[in-house]
Amino acid sequence: MKLRESNIQKLQQGIYDVLIIGSGINGAVSAAALSGKGARVALIDQRDFAGFTSQQSSNLAWGGIKYLESHDYSLVRKLCLSRNHLLRHYPSRVQEIRFFSTIDKGFRFHPLFLWAGTWVYWLFGNGFTKIPRLFFKRTIQREEPVVKTENSAGGFEYSDAYLHDNDSRFVFQFVHSAMDRGCIAANYMESLGARREGSIWVAHARDVMNGQEMEIRAKVLINAAGPFVDKHNVLTGEQTEHHHAFSKGIHLIVPQITPHKRIMTFFADDGRLFFVIPMGVRTCIGTTDTRVESPFTEVTEEDRQFVLNNINKRLNLDRPLTCADIIAERCGVRPLVVKAQADGEIEDWLQLSRKHEIDVDRAKAHLSIFGGKLTDCINVGDEVSDIVAQLGVALPHQGYQWYGEPHPSVREEYLHQATLMNLDGYTSPESIESLSSRLWRRYDRQAFELLAEIREDPRQAEVLIKGTDYIRCEIRLAKHQEMITKLEDFLRRRSKIALVVRHEDIRNAEGLMEACEILFGDQAQQKFDEYFQEQSTQRSAAMAEVE
Repeated sequence: MKLRESNIQKLQQGIYDVLIIGSGINGAVSAAALSGKGARVALIDQRDFAGFTSQQSSNLAWGGIKYLESHDYSLVRKLCLSRNHLLRHYPSRVQEIRFFSTIDKGFRFHPLFLWAGTWVYWLFGNGFTKIPRLFFKRTIQREEPVVKTENSAGGFEYSDAYLHDNDSRFVFQFVHSAMDRGCIAANYMESLGARREGSIWVAHARDVMNGQEMEIRAKVLINAAGPFVDKHNVLTGEQTEHHHAFSKGIHLIVPQITPHKRIMTFFADDGRLFFVIPMGVRTCIGTTDTRVESPFTEVTEEDRQFVLNNINKRLNLDRPLTCADIIAERCGVRPLVVKAQADGEIEDWLQLSRKHEIDVDRAKAHLSIFGGKLTDCINVGDEVSDIVAQLGVALPHQGYQWYGEPHPSVREEYLHQATLMNLDGYTSPESIESLSSRLWRRYDRQAFELLAEIREDPRQAEVLIKGTDYIRCEIRLAKHQEMITKLEDFLRRRSKIALVVRHEDIRNAEGLMEACEILFGDQAQQKFDEYFQEQSTQRSAAMAEVE
């Protein structure tokens, strides 16, 4: 945790150009963009990086085909182009995937009409992806026999994109990129509010881990606190044109339903799109859309049964899925943008736009970022940078491309070195991907450091935590460069171990305590106990609700 401690000391030094509150996707890309363009940036979050809404998504980078129904064509066009941008610039992390959809007889739209909609969608994306396909019942039976077809009127297939790793890992990589370019970032650093003193914002912050309080000074304050934007604006006295309404969405992770690398989509009983998403050797199913008043939510028994009933109704499984099959759960809120004066006038909140809005108080140099989608993240970063420049902050590298994986030549050199040292020979038999590919996707340039460690000591290529694909040198790198403060940071966000391995299996995994010793040193047992105590408390509460 030396990096975190060092950064916390630096937060109190001097005056930053920009202080960003919140490290979800909006805060992370704002930090990456501004740092890359030459601003002096500080980034803090009261939780871990990507530790709230940005860790609960469907892991999709998609154009939002469902928004065609609400006639939000400009949003669909923008998201399709943004998706294409991510596919171009993050070829290892964001990958095209087919969406396989079936339509029941009597549905409100005929399959041919929906198929025509996929072509419109394809054209909105400039024909960047593979063309749509129309399926008859017999085609569905041949290509995806797990799908029930007794009541099928046909179906279709089209392309979108998904994150190969989990969403929080993708977000953290923007934070890491920002730190590489000079951003001073700290997780578990809570903003207690901020005041304007002349031309400077003075933020009162508290280290959640030890209670230490401090002041952080910056010329511009960006409120990127996700669902807590409104709450923080109260602390700073900001009045905004927009605010948030909340929609809860849940996912259940279960054993792999189909080996095919495609996303199956259905229309659930409530008429909304329903996904069956591949997650390595697991499958993620959901989601729901329930209006809630608070960002703090949990999976209810009603939520579980809705998802399980819908999936069992539509798939030919050896036996119906039950709560006993659930390996992990995801539950979060969508912060939806609402005009502040129109909150009481919302009639159909399901039709609320999913686009982002940025409210700017130019007199006080304050930005509030509302809503948004992971798919549109690059646009958010560029938009924030333009506004900050308009507020008088010098960006000496205004044209710098702050996003994207390294140049293909860098990857080629990495793969050349990996081939010469037979890196893939170290790939675990349980792994579904070659070691060389996985290390590049997770670490890009940092993967060279891992190659050097393995060359020096081949034991560094051994899987450390049995039942996962994480090797010893990855844990060592995480300790020094990924600001892991709690065991959950590693198991849930820097990796997706807690999403694909059962809780009991994680606890008993050979090598987990050694990983804790690498990450936390003398505090290993304490961090281990803290994590499993917290998880047990949460699971007991969930089981009590089921009973």
